[in-house]
Amino acid sequence: MSDTQLTVTFDGGGIDDARAVVRALEGVFGAPGDLPADEGATVRTATFDTPDAPRADAAPAAGGSLSAPVTVTVQGTPQAVEAASETLARAFGARDEGAASGDQERERQLRLVP
Repeated sequence: MSDTQLTVTFDGGGIDDARAVVRALEGVFGAPGDLPADEGATVRTATFDTPDAPRADAAPAAGGSLSAPVTVTVQGTPQAVEAASETLARAFGARDEGAASGDQERERQLRLVP
């Protein structure tokens, strides 16, 4: 493992929706360092330590279904963001809402639907 992180921010849906998204990503990134936990929060975050070469072709873990649309922002290395985006698109209905790239980091926003 490297010391690189993938940060996933959730907006919309409930705590169970955020946890379903985290479970879907665990097949590629393993267990997160922290889980979305606050029942009353409107924005939740999970952080994964990422492998040097995350496998975008790994099957998503069984994440479950969503009860409401969720906007997910993934931020990290280009490889990690691409792997997370592809995994979420396979696990849920997803629409790309935009991306931003920096020198060594990328950010992408996806709208996941039930």
